[in-house]
Amino acid sequence: QVQLVESGGGSVQAGGSLRLTCTVSGDVFSVNDMGWYRQSPQKQRELVASATRGGAVTTYVDSVKGRFTISKDRAENTVRLQMTNLRPEDTGVYYCNVQGFTRTLIEYDSWGQGTQVTVSS
Repeated sequence: QVQLVESGGGSVQAGGSLRLTCTVSGDVFSVNDMGWYRQSPQKQRELVASATRGGAVTTYVDSVKGRFTISKDRAENTVRLQMTNLRPEDTGVYYCNVQGFTRTLIEYDSWGQGTQVTVSS
């Protein structure tokens, strides 16, 4: 099994910064594709940032471009989301999603439990 644990959420004022961390553990051979999703009240869960091909290719939803950065730390097996110039509309529960292979080369697709981000105006 592969487990994900997110951390780094919290409450900040508009213009502030937060860094979310997703730690991947368990039967992990590779971390290939990763993404951070946001679930806002009364909205569908949306993909805000993704990194594919082991982190080499990144994409962002338009609303966070230039403000959020997704990255992967291979040595620590973590996926991070650096968020700057936060806005109230960034408020929501952020979920980490990671896809890759276990040591027995079984494909996995795992989700974290979510971490709350609240941005006040």
